[in-house]
Amino acid sequence: MRVKLLTLGCRLNEAELEGWADRFQARGCQVVGHEDPADLIVINTCAVTQQAVRKSRQILRRSHRVNPGARLIVSGCLAALEAESLAGESGVDLVVGNQDKDRLVEIALDALDIPSMPELAIANDASPLFTRGRQRAFVKVQDGCRYRCTFCITTQARGEERSRPVGEVVATVGRLHRAGIQEVVLTGVHLGGYGSDTGGDLAVLVSRILAETEIPRLRLGSLEPWDLPDTFWPLFADSRLMPHLHLPLQSGSDAVLRRMARRCKTDEFARLVEYGRALVPSLNLTTDIIVGFPGEDRDDWRRTLAFVEAMRFGHIHVFSYSPRAGTLAATLPDQVDAGTKRQRCQELQVLAVRMKGEVLRAQIGQQAWVLCEGPDDGAQRASRFGYTPNYLPVQVVADAPWMTGNRLIDVTLTGLAASGEAMVGQPVRRSE
Repeated sequence: MRVKLLTLGCRLNEAELEGWADRFQARGCQVVGHEDPADLIVINTCAVTQQAVRKSRQILRRSHRVNPGARLIVSGCLAALEAESLAGESGVDLVVGNQDKDRLVEIALDALDIPSMPELAIANDASPLFTRGRQRAFVKVQDGCRYRCTFCITTQARGEERSRPVGEVVATVGRLHRAGIQEVVLTGVHLGGYGSDTGGDLAVLVSRILAETEIPRLRLGSLEPWDLPDTFWPLFADSRLMPHLHLPLQSGSDAVLRRMARRCKTDEFARLVEYGRALVPSLNLTTDIIVGFPGEDRDDWRRTLAFVEAMRFGHIHVFSYSPRAGTLAATLPDQVDAGTKRQRCQELQVLAVRMKGEVLRAQIGQQAWVLCEGPDDGAQRASRFGYTPNYLPVQVVADAPWMTGNRLIDVTLTGLAASGEAMVGQPVRRSE
């Protein structure tokens, strides 16, 4: 049974896909690449915006059109919110809601009467990742969120907070490393809320992973700028915890943040950033900004631009606000017109590019440890792409046979690539 796994949206969706890939393989199925023919297709949908809903349906319909003979399973946030509608789509054999997605493989094998084998003890946890062209593994440690930001539909789709047991996460990371994975990213809907339902916290989880596994690089996925325990920042003393955090700000105006029902205002965010950079000098911070939230006036926008510039972000994900049915924000007055949102997005993009360039140029002349991406296929290439520990992109000059994918390499950062979007890394010779 050839199984193709498709997703869009957050890293949590990717982590869930990787978990399904492991379990399908363990039951004797073959996980294939995106362009390969398949007997079964599983789509993990997204519903965070109306655009994500459209893209989810487009992927579903294209998959059926290109593989008309394949069985089709739909899961994810759109499946949780619009199960009946998706079940009526042409070619859909099964819809699995978020509440059941941890058992998706078993449900699929049973409901669709798919032949399988007893679970294999010898399955390679990393091979489905490599098949899909991935080296960095996403590990889901938490699901759901107890907060209700007014623009967010995810909390309705994902439900209450649920944390995976620490021992289970540690065992997963250990298996991935033994299978050849060099870098793991911990993900969740509200990652900082890990342990809220079990009496633990994120710091305990990270410290256990660092103590009980030998994974060379551990990253944290998107992390809301609250609920971080006092024991969090000292963890970065271990160089295997990568000094990069994605802290969603959403707006630099406190008035807008109040309408969003965000729990962190600008002065608290600034103090958090100052404290983190004092303890972790190499820390790179990235963020999300929603442009044109209802009621955002010129003063709000000026405050956002000024605050964003003061924070010196290494990268910004810019989102133009669009009303999402079912959220409180969609009912708020003073919706911002499309032309204003477009202009503000352009302004913010210009600022984001300038700040990213400043962050990249500040690294020139330094040495960094880069994980070269791409397959370890023995093929020699002119360059390899990878990221520094603080998640800055690097084009590595690959002028030696030993420079393959999925390899950690020390490089000297010598300048900016022609695009200005990445640095150039010259490998440090082994003799050095």
